[in-house]
Amino acid sequence: MPAIVGAIKINNVSAGSIVHIGDSVQLAPQSVAKTFAGAGSFNTGDNLRVYNYVSTTNTYDNDVLDSNIALTN
Repeated sequence: MPAIVGAIKINNVSAGSIVHIGDSVQLAPQSVAKTFAGAGSFNTGDNLRVYNYVSTTNTYDNDVLDSNIALTN
């Protein structure tokens, strides 16, 4: 059943986003990301004390593709 849509404002569309207006059967955003971070990088909270006197992040990645996304039409 069609819907009546009023005013639309799209501020940002980034990788993996979907902008959909109207009828749809299936929506499947696809994106892949790899993040490198050192020790204590993603800690959250109050009064954290992180003691990393020596910290090394290994970013060597010898394979060409990590997460392959097959696009289908």
